Amino acid sequence: MRAPSSLSVTSKSLPFLEAPSKLDGTSMVGDYGFDPMGLSEIQADLKYARWAELKHGRICMLAIVGMVTQEYGPFGSGWHVPSPHPGQFTELDPFAAVGAVGFEGNAQIFLAIASIELATFALHYGEGTEGDIGWDFLGLLEGKTDEQRRRTMEQEIVHCRLAMVAFTGAAVQTLIFHQPLLG
Repeated sequence: MRAPSSLSVTSKSLPFLEAPSKLDGTSMVGDYGFDPMGLSEIQADLKYARWAELKHGRICMLAIVGMVTQEYGPFGSGWHVPSPHPGQFTELDPFAAVGAVGFEGNAQIFLAIASIELATFALHYGEGTEGDIGWDFLGLLEGKTDEQRRRTMEQEIVHCRLAMVAFTGAAVQTLIFHQPLLG
């Protein structure tokens, strides 16, 4: 990597590196010029990459909350969804739980995910805001100024990135050490 010249823009996250040309810090929410591997240079359009980042981040936010809730829960002994088969779905290891649920349960999950993917696929390449699939049921963005909306979207992307790191750590700890997440 060459040293930044006086005319180049430096990265906000790594000020000693030059920011990639596609990461200008203004066109995308949460853009801090962090791309040490140069992945932004191989993408024709970063919109799809942002969709993928938000989608995976949202899944990781749900996953890490689910992993901690399953293991510890509000009462200290784990919390489980009520089941017509008591004791059947009490596996605390999230990777072993996939097998404990069985084919029917996993098929339902797969079909739900596939339905959402098929319903929102065209949005990944169309116009509009990255990550907006029209599911703001609570009206969290209604009545906000453009600056407030940008700040809210930036908070989401930062939390998505944190959740992806947290999920990776939880997965490594579970798979390698077989220890409780917070224990």
